[in-house]
Amino acid sequence: MIRSKNIYKVRAVIFDMDGVITDTMSYHMKAWRLILLRHGVRVSKNDIYKREGQKGINSVEEIFSDYGKKFNLSEGKKILLEKEELFKKIVKKRFISGSRRFLNSLKRSGFKLGLVTGTARHEVYKILPDEIFDLFDAVVCGCDVQNGKPHPEPYLSALKKLKINAHQAVVIENAPFGIQSSKTAGIRCLALETSLSKKFLRNADAVFTSFTHMTSNATFELI
Repeated sequence: MIRSKNIYKVRAVIFDMDGVITDTMSYHMKAWRLILLRHGVRVSKNDIYKREGQKGINSVEEIFSDYGKKFNLSEGKKILLEKEELFKKIVKKRFISGSRRFLNSLKRSGFKLGLVTGTARHEVYKILPDEIFDLFDAVVCGCDVQNGKPHPEPYLSALKKLKINAHQAVVIENAPFGIQSSKTAGIRCLALETSLSKKFLRNADAVFTSFTHMTSNATFELI
């Protein structure tokens, strides 16, 4: 029996960046691990990956709480600055396989494209080449919102910038907080297993191993 593809009839596709477009999560993890270790906290991969998309200062506070360390805002801001400086030094421009081809295909087909990331805007400018950044009709970075993922504000802001309703879009994510953010905003969400396994992504509407797997099992139709 031939299984039919899922069909997503939308006007826009909204993307997370780290782990969806750019293959940068390993650099974020390395920077977090090294800086937090200097402050007496040894974190695991999942400590970082499961918080992807969240505002950095919130991640520091939660991690300190998880490991029974006292948190104060001044130290938290210092840790975040140190992490961002190290990340900028070590990050390399790498892309998730198939992401650029998929973006360009959607753009040629007339879809609106959105980017919603917890990454700082100056880092986005450094990581994304102009020919990729310019594909997006709306960009929402961590500094553009009061509440980061998992709060719905980042995706609600993207809908407003794109001038569309939630049912007219679909989100592509790779982390639990991003999935929660998009679903709470009322947007369907597809997840990629680029950073975490399927069990962490179960709240998405569908989970795929790669862009190739997704395009083989899902069709995007412009409305």
